[in-house]
Amino acid sequence: MEVNNANQEQHRTDGHPVFRPIEPIPEHTDIAPYYLHHPSDIGSVLKALATDGNAVTVYPSGSDTFQTVRVDSVSQQTQSLVLELVGGAPAPAGPALFVATPQGNKLQFSLDGEWSAVDGDPSLVRSSFPKECKILERRGSARFEAPLGQYYSAVFVLDNLLYEIPLYDFSSGGVGLRASPADASALRVGRRLSKVRLELSDNVVLTVDLEIRLCRPFKSFLLGEQVQVGCRFVNLTAPMQNELKRALAQFEKGRGRR
Repeated sequence: MEVNNANQEQHRTDGHPVFRPIEPIPEHTDIAPYYLHHPSDIGSVLKALATDGNAVTVYPSGSDTFQTVRVDSVSQQTQSLVLELVGGAPAPAGPALFVATPQGNKLQFSLDGEWSAVDGDPSLVRSSFPKECKILERRGSARFEAPLGQYYSAVFVLDNLLYEIPLYDFSSGGVGLRASPADASALRVGRRLSKVRLELSDNVVLTVDLEIRLCRPFKSFLLGEQVQVGCRFVNLTAPMQNELKRALAQFEKGRGRR
């Protein structure tokens, strides 16, 4: 399944932009989606939609039509969002499914259709946060597992606690960590980890920001219950990207000798 990123302005009719719809995430897909349930995580995702101005396709329940909106603003304090109705269409009458493709990943959530007006502006409506957000993300780069017998780690401070978590794998897009259930309890999907010290090889150490995109429990034969924590790099600088490429090249060379 390819992410449909075609929700772009196509042409104008009567002064209003016309958009092609973004298809919802299929019920049966080859990549398992993950879910955000915590209000702060949901708010962060919605705020990113507002900042980037992403078009959002709306599918009203029980209808074969769609319309387009944008997220105008988000309030973490009141756990509410304001939608801009594009093209003069009214707000959906009842529950509706909302689908967007921020940064090429597919995001969808449902709202119950209980709208309130915003300062008398008919193009803006307010709603409470959705109960959950569903995200489908594809890994866009090759992944390398950390070599056996060598300890690579991610060291960071979160909530005034120091963490040192083993590195499971890494790629040009992010890293996978192998955490104990106790450590993983604070690592929620959507959280950002600042100034993480990554030891990618004996002579490559990077300090980066990470965003947690996946938490998945599994059982290790040697270690017992563990949690895989998938993270993506955030705002890598050009020098960091070069260092990362060097580390990936070393891993690839080492694999070729085995």
